[in-house]
Amino acid sequence: MQIQENISLKPYNTFGIDVYAKHFVAFSSTEQLQELLSNSPVAFRPSRLMILGGGSNILFTKDFDGLVLKNELRGIEMIKEDDLYYYVKAGAGENWHRFVMYCIDKNFAGLENLSLIPGCTGASPMQNIGAYGVEIKDVFESLEAWHIQSKKIVQFSVNDCEFGYRESIFKRKYKAEFIILNITYRLRKQPFYNTSYGAIEQELEKMKVSELSIKAISQAVINIRSSKLPDPAVIGNAGSFFKNPEIPVSKFDELKKVYPNIPGYPVNEEKIKIAAGWMIEQCGWKGYRQGDAGVHAKQALVLVNYGNAKGKEIYELSGKIIESVQSKFGITLEREVNVI
Repeated sequence: MQIQENISLKPYNTFGIDVYAKHFVAFSSTEQLQELLSNSPVAFRPSRLMILGGGSNILFTKDFDGLVLKNELRGIEMIKEDDLYYYVKAGAGENWHRFVMYCIDKNFAGLENLSLIPGCTGASPMQNIGAYGVEIKDVFESLEAWHIQSKKIVQFSVNDCEFGYRESIFKRKYKAEFIILNITYRLRKQPFYNTSYGAIEQELEKMKVSELSIKAISQAVINIRSSKLPDPAVIGNAGSFFKNPEIPVSKFDELKKVYPNIPGYPVNEEKIKIAAGWMIEQCGWKGYRQGDAGVHAKQALVLVNYGNAKGKEIYELSGKIIESVQSKFGITLEREVNVI
């Protein structure tokens, strides 16, 4: 297990940004991780330590002058069950979509709406990933994480994680303090079908599904995502670049008078979630390209690298988009992607 020097991170981030890490090493067991953190001269300097999973929610704008630890912890097992649920543990380095497909094949219900999301399982609680009306907090049981300073494994419950919209305690209070080792998901024995969000129902009709199942919903989600989202293996991207903002109902009512077609989804009695992609499209950015940095032609929420764009160019483009949406709608978009 040798620490490599001056390694290109282009193969390790879905944007395909060609930056370099001063030090790089992969680990596939807790023992290897412990050894690395004990012996590395930069491990205990948070600004010089990065944990990398699938690299699917990150934008590198410069070289990383520190140690990149590539999480390759694998393994899937059902650890227990009760009358209602299966409890399934997955290593943080497992590919997320492969894990979802494994659960669907076993008829473990709850993850079907989260099919085809890029990245690894370790990012799922960190980002509280979500799609088509489902978030990780809805199926989360617990996780184990390595505390870098104390060198101990700590268990987190759903309340401990303080999940929010694409947020968790690991992105804020405990940023760079823990390394997620594994996650246990609570998956239903009897499915609860969630088909009302987005175009799932229309896609199921198109598929001529006569009997609803988690496999059918998963395939509908895969079809929808494949039709409008670029494959990172073909065009560099990190999926949705911006969060869908939540605004007061009163603000939404004002916007509705000016923009009758503005889409909004109730969060609670006080807030409405606005589709960021719709606003970006209304500002004329959909399909925009300057050099190799651009906005995807089918989904304005996705920024792309057509080949050799620098991370700084994509970041600057995102800044222009934020300014134009603020100017037109009075709403400030927030980047969902982690910028390094």
